[in-house]
Amino acid sequence: MADSSGVPEKVAWILVRDDRVLVARSHCRDRFYFPGGHREPGESDDETLVREIDEELRAAIDPGSMVHFGTFEIGEGHPDHDPFRMICYTADHHGELTPSREIAEKAWFRYADRDRVSAVDQLAFDALHEAGRLP
Repeated sequence: MADSSGVPEKVAWILVRDDRVLVARSHCRDRFYFPGGHREPGESDDETLVREIDEELRAAIDPGSMVHFGTFEIGEGHPDHDPFRMICYTADHHGELTPSREIAEKAWFRYADRDRVSAVDQLAFDALHEAGRLP
């Protein structure tokens, strides 16, 4: 779904453990991305994140623990990507992180793996690195 300016938006989950961050890859894709997805009409960010993480990784996000980490945007003129905005949250979860049918694989990436994620995700990788959360 897009915001009022027409820029597509995604709500994404950032989970860091042991100096690595959780990423996923869809079938028929080469790049990894932060789990999450687009809002359905009328959904809030927390409703979107809860639904998407359940759909992608069969885990339950605790919406009361959600903390906005940052909003990252690719603007017009990017050589590899159309305009796009990703709104990132950290949050606690319950349950195993088990990829669903739509996810080919999950992985735990270090900052050195930055080139294996999408352009907008690279911006979040940089912010995690600068914050000392992803050395």
